[in-house]
Amino acid sequence: MHFDDRLDTVLRLPATSEAFARIQYRQLIDILGSDQPQDDVTGIEEAYRRLDELSDSITAGIRADMLRPTLARLRNPRLLAHLAEREPSVASAAIGAADLSESEWLALIPALPVRARGILRHRRGLGPEVDRLLDRLGVMDRGLPPAHEPLELVDELEPEGPAIAPQQQSHPDADAPSDPASPGRTSDIAALLKRIEHFSKTRRESLAMASPGDAPRLPLDDHDEALQTVSAPPFDFATDTEGRITWAEPPVAPMVAGMRIASAGTDGALVSQPDAATAFRHRQPLRNVLVSIAGAPAVSGDWHIDAVPRFDAGIGGFSGYAGRFRRPQPDDLALTADIEAQSEANRIREIIHELKTPANAIQMSAEIVQQNLFGPTPHEYRALAAMIASDVAYVLAGFDELERLAKLEAGAIGLDEGECDLATVTGTIVEHLQAFTAKRQSGFAFECDEAPIPVSLDGAEAERLVWRLLAVLAGEAVPGESLTLRCSQEDSQAVLAAKLPASLASRDNESLFHAASNGSSAQKAISAGMFGSGVSLRLARAEAKAAGGALQRDGNHLSLRLPLLLEPVSNRETA
Repeated sequence: MHFDDRLDTVLRLPATSEAFARIQYRQLIDILGSDQPQDDVTGIEEAYRRLDELSDSITAGIRADMLRPTLARLRNPRLLAHLAEREPSVASAAIGAADLSESEWLALIPALPVRARGILRHRRGLGPEVDRLLDRLGVMDRGLPPAHEPLELVDELEPEGPAIAPQQQSHPDADAPSDPASPGRTSDIAALLKRIEHFSKTRRESLAMASPGDAPRLPLDDHDEALQTVSAPPFDFATDTEGRITWAEPPVAPMVAGMRIASAGTDGALVSQPDAATAFRHRQPLRNVLVSIAGAPAVSGDWHIDAVPRFDAGIGGFSGYAGRFRRPQPDDLALTADIEAQSEANRIREIIHELKTPANAIQMSAEIVQQNLFGPTPHEYRALAAMIASDVAYVLAGFDELERLAKLEAGAIGLDEGECDLATVTGTIVEHLQAFTAKRQSGFAFECDEAPIPVSLDGAEAERLVWRLLAVLAGEAVPGESLTLRCSQEDSQAVLAAKLPASLASRDNESLFHAASNGSSAQKAISAGMFGSGVSLRLARAEAKAAGGALQRDGNHLSLRLPLLLEPVSNRETA
């Protein structure tokens, strides 16, 4: 035959009746099930579509009968995978009729549904490599023992009385439904009960000999201590491109197969942190990701995932993740909190970087217009450009504050160590602020009984910190409101205590260090930052913490505590 047109011939015939539909279904199975390659790709796709249409009109039992090993031999892995997704009876018949090589089974099994893998476990003669693959996938034989095994024990349970005569068994009404209370029906029920009891006993003995948690078991009301489920040990896993677990170590494979490791929802069997979904989309490694599993007792609860993306060596495409599940340890809690803080800081820094890019472009364009770099420009436009450049500079300064705050809170940067006098620094800044506070009859009543008060902080860093704190308090004070300010030493710390203005004293501890959503948007004559007093105080608190001290609220006062310099830097260097 030089040209195979069998498939085209079958597809041209319409299935006008149920009998023709069965004939066409069987013909398509015979043609597609052969191992001969088909050149007509379009016709093959149409044939699979026609199979689905015929499956809707033919009952599963009839289709399963047409797929019995005695009637068909399937040598096409694609057709077998297609049929394995249908009803259990059809999938079982198709797997029983399959005639594939060991290499074809190895390539096909990972793509089969979990239910089809369980059916495949009942086949024999697949080869040692296929059996090992099924073991790795956690496919276990969960079927009841064959009916012929315990039948010899049924005689003990049969009811006493005369046996049924052959002529009674061949009654003309034998096709009518049998009475459940009849002796034959009772024997069938007894046989089924005996099979279940035999399976339960065998399963209980095998599990008692195995280590706990090796495999799931049927809920047969056995409460032996040896069968109590324990937490599964750490296990390795692999996923597909959608993040679904396709392979895991045999003891837990049936319990976690199909779960998604990067599910951001809250109603799935496995719930992970939102960062996991983001990292998965960007194909980034997963480090110490906390997930929660709701499933079998052995795997339920919290886990940590460490995984890396895999890429196909041939085409370089993403092929999934490979990693390990492990239970959280006490030390992981602090590590997780630290990682979350760093992730939050990194997100803020990325956002600030994205905002700075257009702001810098606007500032550069405004300066070009203001300086007539592209030619003469009217003075009105130059004035507007100067205002725009000034506003953008103010915005960029605010972005720098946010970036500094994110780095300090994440521990990415610290303050420079050095030596300075806190009393002198504070007095200098109070004098500078008098140019603003004197006109409003406000300001600070500064007191310092001891001088000097050396602190182990660089002078520029100390001036920036103290200025930020006092500028916030001076800007929030209303005209005529005077604030007490006292500098002293307590044990091994230098303390700068300032009274809070009424506008800040009315806030609670939480809102004092956060941006106020209902605050006044009017720009003050003096301010420590563009995001309000809350963000400025939070930045000052982060700077104090990075210097080894603290900024905390004590009633209606705000106290800045810095470590005292017990030994001058010059002495330490010479030593």
